[in-house]
Amino acid sequence: SYFGDKSSCVENANTLNLTSSSSVRGLNSTCVGKTPLSSGRSGCRSHTPLMGYSVTSSSAVSAHTIASVIVAVVEGRGLARGEVGMASIDLKNPEMILSQFADNTTYAKVITKLKILTPLEIIMSNTACDAGNTTKLFGLITEHFKNVTFTTVQRKYFNETKGLEYIEQLCASEFSSIFMEVQSKYYCLAAAAALLKYVEFIQNAVYAPKSLKVRFQGSEKTAMIDSSSAQNLELVINNRDSRNGHTLLGVLNYTKTPGGSRRLRSNILEPLVDAETINTRLDCVQELLQDEELFFGLQAVISKFLDTEQLLSVLVQIPKQDTVKTAESKITNLIYLKHTLELVEPLKAALRSCNTQLLKAYYNSLEDTRFGIILEKITTVINDDTRYTKGCLNMRTQKCYAVKPNVNEFLDIARRTYTEIVDDIAGMITQLAEKYSLPMKTSFSSARGFFIQMNADCSTLPNGQLPSEFTKITKIKNTYSFTSADLIKMNERCQESLREIYHMTYLIVCKLLNEIYEHIHCLYKLSDIVSMLDMLLSFAHACTLSDYVRPEFTDTLAIKQGWHPILEKIAMEKPVSNNTYLTEGNNFVIITGPNMSGKSTYLKQIALCQIMAQIGSYVPAEYCSFRIAEQIFTRIGMDDDIETNASTFMKEMKEITYIIQNANDKSLIIIDELGRGTSAEEGIGICYAACEHLLNLKAFTLFATHFLELCHIDALYPNVENYHFEVQHVRSSAGNKEKIAYTYTLSKGYTEEKNYGLKAAEVSSLPSSIILDAKEITNHIAKQILHRQKSTPEMVKQRAAYQLAMRLVQAARNSRLDPDSLRVYLKALRKKYEASCPTPGNNDEQ
Repeated sequence: SYFGDKSSCVENANTLNLTSSSSVRGLNSTCVGKTPLSSGRSGCRSHTPLMGYSVTSSSAVSAHTIASVIVAVVEGRGLARGEVGMASIDLKNPEMILSQFADNTTYAKVITKLKILTPLEIIMSNTACDAGNTTKLFGLITEHFKNVTFTTVQRKYFNETKGLEYIEQLCASEFSSIFMEVQSKYYCLAAAAALLKYVEFIQNAVYAPKSLKVRFQGSEKTAMIDSSSAQNLELVINNRDSRNGHTLLGVLNYTKTPGGSRRLRSNILEPLVDAETINTRLDCVQELLQDEELFFGLQAVISKFLDTEQLLSVLVQIPKQDTVKTAESKITNLIYLKHTLELVEPLKAALRSCNTQLLKAYYNSLEDTRFGIILEKITTVINDDTRYTKGCLNMRTQKCYAVKPNVNEFLDIARRTYTEIVDDIAGMITQLAEKYSLPMKTSFSSARGFFIQMNADCSTLPNGQLPSEFTKITKIKNTYSFTSADLIKMNERCQESLREIYHMTYLIVCKLLNEIYEHIHCLYKLSDIVSMLDMLLSFAHACTLSDYVRPEFTDTLAIKQGWHPILEKIAMEKPVSNNTYLTEGNNFVIITGPNMSGKSTYLKQIALCQIMAQIGSYVPAEYCSFRIAEQIFTRIGMDDDIETNASTFMKEMKEITYIIQNANDKSLIIIDELGRGTSAEEGIGICYAACEHLLNLKAFTLFATHFLELCHIDALYPNVENYHFEVQHVRSSAGNKEKIAYTYTLSKGYTEEKNYGLKAAEVSSLPSSIILDAKEITNHIAKQILHRQKSTPEMVKQRAAYQLAMRLVQAARNSRLDPDSLRVYLKALRKKYEASCPTPGNNDEQ
């Protein structure tokens, strides 16, 4: 059932008038199933309210990957078009995130933000998708999120005044500074109003007053990685097999809690851009690596935490109807809450001797007296030894006896009755075992209740069959499971008695929760601390398995002997490492080399290292310094896209257009070949023009290409550097064939290899007659075309002067050398300059 209760569903549907279209495919068929919810949602994925969910234990980390976020999106109209407001809430985490920003016509920010949220459902106003008048934003979202449910709500529910009222009513007092931030942000308030109304409607529950965490998230504090770059770099999903762990998330994910894993994922997709925050995290990772006791102590405590966010989510919702299911789930969650609060002291003890600023701040946050107050309130009513246990019968027993005796005498009587029934069941099964001389024992499952189990060989049974009074017999190998008519009746009595116990316990628990609500904000802090510590421990764990190094942040991208973190995991050994060096004065690197020499791997490795550094992790290198990137763009891959009717070349053009429109001076741009889907002349022309445009920016760009003509751009632009991947030629033992041996080593200058495409073709099983023909034609064309540009002495001199100036600027900005060392360094620079300047006598050679 979608709502749990029909009557309230109809009355709600009349007030809300929602319409839905699941997985809107093309814009012609927009909002096909416009049916009010009361008469069923046509074609929509069936939801079950998440009300009755219990918290997963930390071992079930995989469970959190199921989508559970609902997002409302609204866009300004008329002159305000392009101003977008978003509000999202995770049904497993009671935190509402608001954002509002101006986006350009490509709506890149909206799409990127939605991709990171991976929504279960997107809500938009019905005016955005009226047939024949759909907005561009709606069209783009439906194109990018084909498998997500779309629901349209009447525009009147997107009401900013109502949104502000909702926030004032529901926002926990700790987070009340949000009012200042969002008071004038009408679009995100409007989205919040529609979202909260809708969530209360589908969940059939309301949020308790002053219990939600609300925060505003602009798009300034994090770096932007668009969704195709995240896919190209395999940040969270492997392109070949989505279940495969060979991704950046897979390399760094040693988290022990679902919250930690969620936080790591969102950090990888949205790295930080504030060097101070990043260094604070790096300090913590460093301390965890240096202090083994702290590392193992924290890891032991953190791994005992359950999914704190989901626990909070269930606690702050007040169901509109009381059913056995809601009662049972509330009792379970109170036990989970007790379990969680009892871990606060051990967590404090583990953090007691820490030195870094952030860990100290966490320790001080845990000093909050409210943890003690809540636990005290719980222990006045709940038994001290009630705790989270594994196994459904154990947990059922814990729930039954959760409340202390003498709190409610009717509850005590009901519990005595329950105990007697359970004892009677055990007694009855013992009698049956004696009666038939069979080794029967009592078993329990949540679906069947109590039943009889027996390990016996078929031959030991009279006539090879069980006595006739036993029913519902199942047999797996030599284990029989069955029940009897009397046992079924006893189970029913047992269930009846349980319902009474749960109902009475639930009333006590609700009263207790009402007293707790005012103190509940400290749990948001706790869940934040646990997920953050879990992520930092995960970074430290990853470092212990490989020789990672702490990154520095300067205005230079310099990596000494860096390697590809995912490749290391796949190969189970350290890959070939290479250096990288980009500065403001040499911000454009062109990389050439034969096929399969390692260009793509190298480019991806730089982007991955940049992201690792910006989330506060150590980096796979001997030394590394990064300039913080505000955006990371990639143009990799060679696919066409049937769904959007884009050829290979068209897709390349779309990607490079997106980069040119959105890149700024603080971007990191990675282009792995461009213009391959068209003729060579046009391809070179497009590459040259795109390079010239990007050369006007101070962005760091790495450009891999097979067009060797492009390498000569360095004669015109002194900020271009050429590098290539070396290969060696090895004669086979027969002596007649030459083979290429790949070194995967990066060297200065462009590749001297000629016709390496032909050499790669020779290795494949292409017929030799075709290869000979190809060689002849290539030589013929090469003679006609190749007119190489030559550098004039004047150009060489200008370039040398430029390089010297850039080195001096860099030394002035970043040098930590003492005067004597600086003098030596400057003398070396002068020598280098003189060596690279042409002398008048050598002009002819030059």
